[in-house]
Amino acid sequence: MIVLKSPREIELIRAGGGILAEAIEMLRDLVKPGVSTKEIDLEVEELIRKRGARPAFKGYRGFPATVCVSINEEVVHGIPAAHRRLQEGDIVGLDLGCIVEGYYADAAVTLSVGEIASDVQRLLNVTRESLGQGIAQARPGNRLGDISSTIQRHVEGHGFAVVRAFVGHGIGRALHEDPQIPNFGESGRGPILKVGMCLAIEPMVTMGTWDVRILDDGWTAVTADGSLSAHFEHTIAITEAGPEILTAGA
Repeated sequence: MIVLKSPREIELIRAGGGILAEAIEMLRDLVKPGVSTKEIDLEVEELIRKRGARPAFKGYRGFPATVCVSINEEVVHGIPAAHRRLQEGDIVGLDLGCIVEGYYADAAVTLSVGEIASDVQRLLNVTRESLGQGIAQARPGNRLGDISSTIQRHVEGHGFAVVRAFVGHGIGRALHEDPQIPNFGESGRGPILKVGMCLAIEPMVTMGTWDVRILDDGWTAVTADGSLSAHFEHTIAITEAGPEILTAGA
């Protein structure tokens, strides 16, 4: 069941989104060669708690950290570790969430570590663009499939692939609510979008196959062919005027 949110509920999600945006701005400075993924995790958790919020992922279904830190071919759910250090030329996906007065916000960004190859930069650009184009379809009266198909069309039109094993989701009092939001599909299909819906839209895009496998840690998803992957996400609310990005700045 899709739960529509009141203005008060949206305000709480927006408050969490502002904290995540601040954290991601901090990460833009922190992410550099030599930094450990554990350092990233600790810095984000400290900021979230200082702002009076709680990390959304830590302990969620047993996940052991505040931030999912996914490097290169890792698609999502990478576990931070003190021995894992970023290297020049890496790309790193950072997925983070927080809880404010019982309401969740969720955001992700993929950052370059130092200089990266031009084709890798294009992967990041196209993934970010596909998120923006998908969000633009989140208007009252449109269908959920309009978001999904727009993302898929932009990604595949640039020669990349959309991961199908993981999808976006509704968000509110739970981290994952209805509806699921695939990053592929047909326009004009699915539930009608309504004012008050809050959605976490999150394309995950690869330079090779869309297929993934899970590592032995039970969490980290990697591309089946070892190709690089990028991930961007915003939490949005659907308003009469169209989509509002609640994690603006992220």
